[in-house]
Amino acid sequence: MIRTISMLLLAAAAATPLAAEPVSASRSVQTADLDLSTAAGLRALDHRLTIAIVDACGEASDVDLEGANAVRACRAEARARVADERDRIVALRSQPPVAIASR
Repeated sequence: MIRTISMLLLAAAAATPLAAEPVSASRSVQTADLDLSTAAGLRALDHRLTIAIVDACGEASDVDLEGANAVRACRAEARARVADERDRIVALRSQPPVAIASR
């Protein structure tokens, strides 16, 4: 079974008049291959989440201060939105498996 963290992000509107409405972006982050009971697994998960957030929110030119602020706000909102899901997945995957015995 492939486990993923799905994110629905509201990317901030670009500074152009054509993009007056926020854009929705969705990304999936694979977690099935990670051992989330280890520090290395958690670092890998956080790295994947960061890459997905950067990809979803985009980037702004260094000279576009309004766009750069919008991108920063988008990334902060995206991190807040996925924090609970990330913690839930980590908690579930960090617990030892439950053994069920029958006679």
